[in-house]
Amino acid sequence: MVEHIKKIEKLITSFDKATIDLLNKIEVIKHFKKGDILLNEGYICKNSYHIISGIARKYYLKEGKEVITDFFFADDIAVAFNSYTFQQPSNEFIDCITDVEVKVTQKKDWEKAKVNFPKLIKLDLLLTEIHAAALEEDMHDLRLLNATERYQKLLSIAPDLLKHIKLQHIASYLNISLETLSRIRAKI
Repeated sequence: MVEHIKKIEKLITSFDKATIDLLNKIEVIKHFKKGDILLNEGYICKNSYHIISGIARKYYLKEGKEVITDFFFADDIAVAFNSYTFQQPSNEFIDCITDVEVKVTQKKDWEKAKVNFPKLIKLDLLLTEIHAAALEEDMHDLRLLNATERYQKLLSIAPDLLKHIKLQHIASYLNISLETLSRIRAKI
């Protein structure tokens, strides 16, 4: 993750003043409270949320049960990718697990900015590549790591995780039962 942030920072430092000014203009800093919903199922994802601080999660409902597909921490971009990209209703929710500070960018402003500032196309491509790489890593982990290894990896990414995220949410994200998670935690 750190290497991805460095790539993004390096690209942004190469931007001219006009591009930086435009980015600052279209990014709006907002604060959300724990439990606030950033995206509801059935709505189109019209914004991206660059997490400054706090934790958000993405999930969908299956037979009334939450299935968590992602957690978003500082420097992550919270978005329902298919809904955002294709401007179609989302089958996912995004909500705040803690109080969250974000930079909100409306898709329409982002698309307009890319037309007039081509360096933003490079940033958009880099962000998309990072997203694709993260998805590939998630698929790898789910298929090749056992539950204990997935839990340990999650803890290494977010050591303060247990202070803010309910155990049933962690279990859902790891695709294991709460009982299995309890057994793993007892052994570690």
